[in-house]
Amino acid sequence: MGAPRVLVAPDKFKGSLTARAAARLIARGIGTVDNNRATTTACPVADGGEGTLDAVLNAGFRHVPVRASGPLGNPVDTGFAVRDSHAVVELADICGWQRLPVTGPAPLLASSYGVGEVMSAAFDHGCDRITLAVGGSASTDGGAGMLQALGARLLDSTGRELSAGGGALTQLDDVDTGGLDPRISHVELALATDVTNPLLGPSGAASVFGPQKGAGACEVATLESGLARLAVLLGHESSAQQAGAGAAGGTGFGVLTALGATRISGAAFVLDTVALADRLAECDVVIIGEGSLDEQSKHGKAPAAVAALGRERGIPVLALAGRCSLDRDELAAMGVTRSWSLTSLEPDVERCVNDVEQLLPDLAANAYTHWQGRT
Repeated sequence: MGAPRVLVAPDKFKGSLTARAAARLIARGIGTVDNNRATTTACPVADGGEGTLDAVLNAGFRHVPVRASGPLGNPVDTGFAVRDSHAVVELADICGWQRLPVTGPAPLLASSYGVGEVMSAAFDHGCDRITLAVGGSASTDGGAGMLQALGARLLDSTGRELSAGGGALTQLDDVDTGGLDPRISHVELALATDVTNPLLGPSGAASVFGPQKGAGACEVATLESGLARLAVLLGHESSAQQAGAGAAGGTGFGVLTALGATRISGAAFVLDTVALADRLAECDVVIIGEGSLDEQSKHGKAPAAVAALGRERGIPVLALAGRCSLDRDELAAMGVTRSWSLTSLEPDVERCVNDVEQLLPDLAANAYTHWQGRT
C-alpha cells in the first residue's frame, strides 16, 4: 500500500474553530503519528452558514474586500468571493453574531443592512450570478435592512424611513420597492440554506431563532409581529410559510420574495463548489468534524452530506466532534464509520473549548491510528 491519502473535510467547531483552522489542526495531528507520510488534503466545508466564504476561497474563488455595516451599524471589513462573474456572499461574515460589538446582542436592533451593501458591491464588480449563503445571523428583520440598502423604502405612518432592526417593523406602514437597484433583475440570485423554517409561527424565525440571539419572550412577540407586518405590506403574506423563509432571521423571506431568488441546498452548493466528489475519488479515508454531532447533524448539515458521499463510494468516514450524542446505529446511518469526541479526552466542556487547539490534534491522531490498525 502506498502513502495513505487522507481527505480532511470538517465544518466549523462553533464558538471555537473555523473549518479551515479545524482542518489544519487535524492534519497536524495525523502528521505527528505518521511522520508526515500521509498525503493530507484540506477541504473545509460548510452548509451555507458561517464558513462558506472560507470554503469557496479554498476552492479557488478570489476575495474582494468590502467595508460594510455590521449588525448594529458598526463598520466591518468583510467582502465576497468571486470566480468569473459568480459572487458568493456570506451573511454571517457581514452581520452574523460574531460581528456584534462588545456590547453584546441586541435582537430588536440588529439589521441585515450590510448584506445589501455587499450585494451592491458585487453588482459593481460586474457579477451576474450571486449565491447568498445565509445562516448565523444576529438579526431578525426579515431582510428589511438588506432591502433598504438595495434601494427599497420602508416607511412609518408619518412617511419617515424606518429605523434599523426587527423591532422597528411593528411601526411599518408602507413598503416602496420601486427604487430597488434595477441590476437585481439581471442577476441570477440563489439563496443557499438548509434551513426549512417558515418566516412566521411557532417554527418561524422569531420563535425558534430569536431566543438564540438573546430575545426574551416579549422581544420574540415583538419580532413576530413586525415580521408579520412586513409580509403583509410586501404583498407576500402567503409566502411567509414557504420553506427557508425563516432562514437568517427571515432574510430568506426578503431574498426569496422581494428579490425573486431560488432556494438551493447550502451544503450541496458548497460540496459541489469544492468538488468534493472528485476529491473523494482520490482518497483512502475521509475525516469530518464539527462542534457537536447531534440530532441536528443528520438534517442538512455539511458533515452528514460528506459522510453520505463517502458511504456511497465505500470510503471509511471518521468523525471528530467536540461532543457526540448520536449512538453507533445513528452514526452508521449517516455513513460514519466511527466517531471520536473531545470530551473523551477532556470531560470538562469549558476546558474542551479553551484547549481545543491542543486537544483536536491528539484526537485526530487517535482516530488515524485506529484506522491504520484496521487496514
